[in-house]
Amino acid sequence: MERYPDIEIYLAPADVERISAWLATTISAPPLEPHGKHRWRTQGEHQGHDIPVLLVARAADSFASLWIDSADSPWPSDADCARAAAQALDCEVRCSLGGWHPGDDPDRFLQVLPNGSEQIIDWPDNDTR
Repeated sequence: MERYPDIEIYLAPADVERISAWLATTISAPPLEPHGKHRWRTQGEHQGHDIPVLLVARAADSFASLWIDSADSPWPSDADCARAAAQALDCEVRCSLGGWHPGDDPDRFLQVLPNGSEQIIDWPDNDTR
């Protein structure tokens, strides 16, 4: 399986302290630190590689975006990370279905629930900014 160059998942609800604890156990990251309005940053490491992380609250609807800016994270894909996060954080997690290509539907996402159930959903961008 080809590794994604970075990982982005969406979590609801997003508990910053629980996310920090999960990142500490998975990538040895120190606690998330405020980095502007509704944003937190940290940097962990995995197998000798730095793993920068950005959490943005209310990035899409009631979901926070967790962006792991590295191909060297423990998860090869967004879906792998979403499954791990849903279970560890006991929350709903959404992610893209894969790399986007022209002609793909940008509103199709994988929804992972804490009980392990998964489904493909339509999640249109309702951003009116």
